[in-house]
Amino acid sequence: QNGFKCHCMSESHQRQLLLASENPQQFMDYFSEEFRNDFLELLRRRFGTKRVHNNIVYNEYISHREHIHMNATQWETLTDFTKWLGREGLCKVDETPKGWYIQYIDRDPETIRRQQEQERKKKQDLDDEEKTAKFIEQQVRRGLEGKELEKPVYTELNRENEEEKVTFNLNKGASTSVAASSKTSSVLGQNALKMVEGTVKRKESAHSSGQPKEKKKKSALDEIMELEEEKKRTSRRDYWLQPEIVVKIVTKKLGEKYHKKKAVVKEVIDKYTAVVKVIDSGDKLKLDQTHLETVIPAPGKKVMVLNGGYRGNEGILESINEKRFSVTITIDSGPLKGRRVEDIQYEDVSKLA
Repeated sequence: QNGFKCHCMSESHQRQLLLASENPQQFMDYFSEEFRNDFLELLRRRFGTKRVHNNIVYNEYISHREHIHMNATQWETLTDFTKWLGREGLCKVDETPKGWYIQYIDRDPETIRRQQEQERKKKQDLDDEEKTAKFIEQQVRRGLEGKELEKPVYTELNRENEEEKVTFNLNKGASTSVAASSKTSSVLGQNALKMVEGTVKRKESAHSSGQPKEKKKKSALDEIMELEEEKKRTSRRDYWLQPEIVVKIVTKKLGEKYHKKKAVVKEVIDKYTAVVKVIDSGDKLKLDQTHLETVIPAPGKKVMVLNGGYRGNEGILESINEKRFSVTITIDSGPLKGRRVEDIQYEDVSKLA
């Protein structure tokens, strides 16, 4: 029996060699395509869009016995294959003294849509910063203009007859002028009185105008503080994963078994990758954040803020605004407990497990 099996296997192997000898290019193309697809799938699922050494990926690839070896492909060395990935636009490649590094380029439509959404929000944040800077510049300009108006105006002291003598008596800061003649004395006395009255009026006007200006400065400061708080509230990062939140798997590359299934994030790796546990089956998967999306529960359930100034705070979902794709929550932990936060976007909050 063993001899018969060996004989059959030998004949089958000979037939395969004959077929391969008739059209060797066809078999090489087939093996090359399989090698490329399996290599890229491992790179995508294992490392995501992280930059990694090509030898690390290849060693992990060949550790699986069912994978096709590079000797059966059109590429003679791993370096040739790495350069080919760069020329085809499938990966970003760069050479260093330590060797070649590759970075997977995710061309999934859902990923591209999320990246565009992030770019739009970044642009909106920059516009808010420019508005704040212009507002502060206007307030500074108004303050400088007000100070220029408060500067005292100095006038020259003129006498009508140069031959007449003028004497000054300074008593406790008050200035009086006495002229040699009664005419000059009265004229200078009136001028001095006018100068004192003008100084008092200027002081009174400055004092009276100082109150509304102080109020104006306070209101401007309040507005600046509000803008700063708004800026802090809308500050964003390009990563949002947090442990113990419920997410939905949106990628179709894992098949219908996992598509649109809900899972719980058990571990966050390097900010952008999560180890999730599927709720239905209990399977554990390692996925990039671009293949996941947040889950909005019913009002009254606990959620966590994943982005913005309130990032990391837990709260209770109060209401859902379907037209604005946003929610309102009440923070129930930390120093901000009891604060009501409105208009938080769907992707910035998720259900807690």
